Amino acid sequence: MSTQQIRFCTSRDGTRIAYATCGAGPPLIWLAHFIHHLKFDWDSPVWRPWISALAKRHTLIRYDYRGFGLSDRTDVEFTFGKLVEDFEAVVTASGVRSFALFAMSGGARVAVPYVVQNPDHVNRLVLYGTSPTGPLAATAPPEQAENMRVQLKATELGWPQEIPGFGTFLTSLHIPDATAEQARSFNDLLRLTTSATNGVALLKTLVESDMRGLLPHVRCPTLVLHARQSAVLPFDDGRKVAALVPDARFVPLESRNHILLNTEPAWEQFVHEIDEFLSASPDRSTAFSLDELTARERDVLELVAQGASNIDISVRLKISEKTVRNHVSIIMSKLGAGSRAQTVAISRDAGFGRRSAP
Repeated sequence: MSTQQIRFCTSRDGTRIAYATCGAGPPLIWLAHFIHHLKFDWDSPVWRPWISALAKRHTLIRYDYRGFGLSDRTDVEFTFGKLVEDFEAVVTASGVRSFALFAMSGGARVAVPYVVQNPDHVNRLVLYGTSPTGPLAATAPPEQAENMRVQLKATELGWPQEIPGFGTFLTSLHIPDATAEQARSFNDLLRLTTSATNGVALLKTLVESDMRGLLPHVRCPTLVLHARQSAVLPFDDGRKVAALVPDARFVPLESRNHILLNTEPAWEQFVHEIDEFLSASPDRSTAFSLDELTARERDVLELVAQGASNIDISVRLKISEKTVRNHVSIIMSKLGAGSRAQTVAISRDAGFGRRSAP
């Protein structure tokens, strides 16, 4: 993987936000977990595998939250609105007009307002390890609110004093099955990333937010993943997110780690699901190829998008099965699709599969 390019942009209130790009291919913006740092993630045994996986086939764009990493750290105000403005500033500065978006944990609640307000810009959405409401939102269950208050207090007390127990508490909470090297690296990252004051301020802003009213208005294809035994956010939170997003696909991951690790069995499933889902992201070349389809190819693609088999298409269009196979092969070539499943995903993104069969 090529080295990353780090740049800066300015949010609406003047705060400088650091963002980085790496890899090549269709753009993918990653709104990561709050414990990360553009520079130090590059060599982190926890985050480096994520960067490699997401940049494998994409131009990966990621950024440091205000008050964190290489972004401005002093005299920074934390409000939910400003976090959304920071994200918008990164999108604008990166120059991408249509992109896939991967948002995880509390960052998903920053991304979703943009997704709803800019339906033509986000072509695919992945939500990982998140919840419809923050643990301190007005409607959150009392036990979740109390648990989060304890976490915030532990962070506030332990971060500046570097008491080992507090750092290990956060690490054990997020990656309980980490190796010694992964745990040590994550502990170090806590203090390299930001101050305790900024850490608590950002976390408090994220956990007070609520996106239940926005999720039903997401219109792009959406994949929701959640670790079944996550101690940070209950598994049922992931199910609730998937249930609120129209036609979202839900994938449970057999893991205790809130931040998945490449040393566990669930990692391979995670990477496979992400690759399959994001590989269907439409781009300009796909849109052009759709225009190149003949009338008959469009009829065939419509039925493919509806889930019909080659035999079904043969009967319904009154053509031989061999002719159907030829049409499907030509269509896949024109769309640049590597599988029938990817062809279905691309065609549905383009509006096929929704009308009555010809």
